[in-house]
Amino acid sequence: QVLLVESGGGLVQAGDSLRLSCAASGLTFSRYAMGWFRQASGKEREFVAAMSWSGGGTYYADSVKGRFTISRDNAKNTVYLQMNSLKPEDTAVYYCAGKFGLVSGAVDDMHYWGKGTLVTVSS
Repeated sequence: QVLLVESGGGLVQAGDSLRLSCAASGLTFSRYAMGWFRQASGKEREFVAAMSWSGGGTYYADSVKGRFTISRDNAKNTVYLQMNSLKPEDTAVYYCAGKFGLVSGAVDDMHYWGKGTLVTVSS
């Protein structure tokens, strides 16, 4: 059974940093493109960042470019999201997702989802 488990969320102040982790099991991690999505209260789930299975391609939403960095460690079956210079508008539940094969930033293309971790950024 495929499981994706996020961790690292919490309550921080604007300007702080957090690193989210997503531990995967039950899949051939090195052959899955991985992504991060977020959903704020009352809003639709949106793309944040994605990384190809080879690590050769990374993609970011315009709202987080220059502040967030996605990375992966295939030996540990883990994908990370380093979040710097956090803003109140970054407040959301952050979800890890996986897709077999080619990278995608579309919610409907994801094959597996974690249950999410809450990030709250205060002013």
